Amino acid sequence: MPKSTKAKLEYQHAYNDTPAQVKAQTKRKAAQRAAIKSGASPIGDGKDVIHKTALDNGGGNAPGNLGVQSPAENRAWRKGKKGYKVPNVK
Repeated sequence: MPKSTKAKLEYQHAYNDTPAQVKAQTKRKAAQRAAIKSGASPIGDGKDVIHKTALDNGGGNAPGNLGVQSPAENRAWRKGKKGYKVPNVK
């Protein structure tokens, strides 16, 4: 697998530091902590905590909007697709 270029890494770092991305990351971490606390996703089980309605589409951290999936299933929705679109668009 080719390594990322220095310019790409700088861009990614700048993007991840934007206020919107920091806020979204905070919500994702809070969802993970809630799933661990409730016992839905024990530490080290290798599962992803998902938002059924994506944060980009107005989803939140309500218990009804959270779920647990295998990483392969959670990260494969964009396989074979061009571009980057969240599947449950507003």
